[in-house]
Amino acid sequence: MADREVENNAISDQPQISTIVDFDPPKKPKRNMYAIACSVLASMTSVLLGYDFGVISGAIIYIKEDLNITDVEVEILVGILNLHCLIGSFAAGRTSDWIGRRYTIMVAQVIFFVGAILMGLATNYAFLMVGRFVVGVAVGFGLMVAPVYTAEVSPASSRGFLTSFTEVFINGGILLGYVSNYAFSKFPTHLGWRLMLGAGAIPAVIIGVVVLALPESPRWLVMQGRLGDAKQVLAKISASKEEAEIRLADIKRVAGISDDCTGDVVLVPKQNHGEDVWKDLVLHPTASVRHALIAAVGIHFFQQSSGIDSVVLYSPRIFEKAGITSTNDKLLATVAVGFTKTIFILVATFLLDRVGRRPLLLTSVAGMILSLATLAIGLTIIDHSDQKLTWAVALCIAMVLAYVAIYSIGLGPITWVYSSEILPLRLRAQGVSIGVAVSRLTSAGISMTFLTLSKGITIGGAFFLYASIATLSWFFFYLMLPETQDRTLENMEGLFGNFGWKLAKFRKKNDEVT
Repeated sequence: MADREVENNAISDQPQISTIVDFDPPKKPKRNMYAIACSVLASMTSVLLGYDFGVISGAIIYIKEDLNITDVEVEILVGILNLHCLIGSFAAGRTSDWIGRRYTIMVAQVIFFVGAILMGLATNYAFLMVGRFVVGVAVGFGLMVAPVYTAEVSPASSRGFLTSFTEVFINGGILLGYVSNYAFSKFPTHLGWRLMLGAGAIPAVIIGVVVLALPESPRWLVMQGRLGDAKQVLAKISASKEEAEIRLADIKRVAGISDDCTGDVVLVPKQNHGEDVWKDLVLHPTASVRHALIAAVGIHFFQQSSGIDSVVLYSPRIFEKAGITSTNDKLLATVAVGFTKTIFILVATFLLDRVGRRPLLLTSVAGMILSLATLAIGLTIIDHSDQKLTWAVALCIAMVLAYVAIYSIGLGPITWVYSSEILPLRLRAQGVSIGVAVSRLTSAGISMTFLTLSKGITIGGAFFLYASIATLSWFFFYLMLPETQDRTLENMEGLFGNFGWKLAKFRKKNDEVT
């Protein structure tokens, strides 16, 4: 027996021989199909915004003819929804902290259903505006809560892929709206536009039913002290038991819950709500929170101010200016725009967690600048020509498609991914609601001034302006937005707090050279 122990000790003291397996690179974590399903279902709520934006671009042709409204009334009708979104986005921030992310998504569907029915039954301009108000509130709810929910159920390794589904479904909704325009355009004028707008009630019902299958956000559950429920959800949306335990520990730490608290229901330390949250977020934020908030607000502002809504909402007008006169051809061209946006946003979902946010964002914006400037040149040439220039018409159509493609592969999805992941847990819902509010306010300004701007400085001049704004955005993103790829939400704060960090790094390198 003693001899066997000596033999075993001798063997254990010998150096272990490494195998080929020991040198294999670490395997990437597998994507959790349940988490992907939850993200897809939650992101479907953004179909509502996309459908409304897509359908109104074509419906407005028939609304103007049927109700005999002016261009100014057209601008107000098209753009006012974005202002109404402000009410919904701010209300959704508090509501999602109160009743949870899941039920807030359901509230958005109910409100949108009512608004779509009101628009479909509208007998005059005022009645139609009431329906637009209700739909706008619903869209604000959905835009705020869907990316927050998706970010909170996604593991760090695939958060970019999953959160980008918000933009995927916005684009899908736009395409659906364009197809609806073309399909219902065959009906009598007074009936066609009402069917286009009223049909939006159908996806609201479908999404409302589908959302019943979603679990609640584990981060919200922890904030309510419901650790047992949070553990069950995390076990389903994590790649392994160990990952679920790590994510729970991180969330508990951020929520201020001690590691010793392991019960299914625990008392959560009093959190700042209401005015205190706004104070910590806006009035007296830390350096990192201030930087993150500026980054979130900035990316939402530049996403809209670079003119994407002018292209989406007024594409029939743009194609008309480019030389397409047939209403049927203009609607078909808008379907091509929607199809292009949808295809390229699907490409973006697979690049976000491979390439990273910054490289994709900066490349996308650079391409947008080039396509906007070229479109502006083409429209200006057509505007100053007395005859139809086929090559210029083809150039303008190509640049519209190139612009929406490049936007959809970078700035479009990254805005929602980035803004929903960079703020601390207890400030996230309110912070995202601020970003959505800025997005909708900027979109309102763009969509409610495009026709007037086109008349004032020409349509080519309008797109030169958008190209200039996109150029400013490139420098903002380069200087202010650090890479967040593969960071957990709980460890994001350390990236922020050093304003103009890229500029400071450049100056330091320059000093070393000189």
